[in-house]
Amino acid sequence: MDLNFDDEEKKLLEDFNSPEAIKSVPTEEEQEQLKEAARNFLAKETKMNIRINQSELDLIKKMADQEGLKYQTFIKSILHKYVTGQLIDKKKIG
Repeated sequence: MDLNFDDEEKKLLEDFNSPEAIKSVPTEEEQEQLKEAARNFLAKETKMNIRINQSELDLIKKMADQEGLKYQTFIKSILHKYVTGQLIDKKKIG
């Protein structure tokens, strides 16, 4: 069977078969630590209900879609950026 690989395919095959491609599997103790960290992270979240104008929600959904996010995730991201000082008001810059 004659396999004609191009240079990129040959490089990928070499990289795949290299010893560096093998990653260590976390030990049971490390797996438990990762699971605990995930549980702690999720436990810190709290549900919140808000009322919002439908036209504003439609705009938020459109913007979220442009970012490739669900609108709830997009809103959460905006709130996080605001409270951590990462959200910049363009009006104050100019």
